[in-house]
Amino acid sequence: MLSSDELRVIALSLQVAALGTALGLPVALLLGWLLAKSNLPGKAALDTVVSFPLVLPPVVTGYFLLLLLGRDGPIGAAARTLFGVDVVFTWVAAALAAGLVAMPLMVRSIEIAMSGVDPRLERAARSLGAGPLRTFFTVTIPLAHRGILAAVLLAFARGLGEFGATIVVAGNIPGRTQTVPLFIFNRLQVGDDAAAVRLIVASLVLAFVALAVHQRLARRAVA
Repeated sequence: MLSSDELRVIALSLQVAALGTALGLPVALLLGWLLAKSNLPGKAALDTVVSFPLVLPPVVTGYFLLLLLGRDGPIGAAARTLFGVDVVFTWVAAALAAGLVAMPLMVRSIEIAMSGVDPRLERAARSLGAGPLRTFFTVTIPLAHRGILAAVLLAFARGLGEFGATIVVAGNIPGRTQTVPLFIFNRLQVGDDAAAVRLIVASLVLAFVALAVHQRLARRAVA
């Protein structure tokens, strides 16, 4: 049986993964469309940059986020000046880390989904007077929506398991930034194997549900 502290850790992990996915989705939609549909010069370079979080150690990704979100970083300094808050070592920083690490998976899935949209339908919309943005929102996204939903679920599942970047930029603060992977790491360090196993089982269940729905949506998108 999960304790109240463990339930709070799970709730925080769901919150972090959800916000990270939500923040990453608009960027992933734009990048997926550029890679799938545009003739942008330097698209190969963009494709490489998008893949960086997949191949870099998560700790390196966390370090770059720390440079951006810290008090002396451009985003961190702006947040402190405008709102009087620090971003680092908060659950928002953990969400940004989760979203960034999951970004390549979301972009690739969206790229595949948008590549499957018949370009003749998009050209027909353009010929009837729809601009690029209207075509994107009324033709491309609706026709690729199952693949986009599958991408969101995959990114959400990845965000639930994020560890390396999170611990660098958000720390491991119980009740504030301690997500399921960080809690498991902490419990194993102090020899509380029972609590670690309970959270491992919970994380397996969450991951299984998210991936099962992702697979179902992905199959329907291909069909």
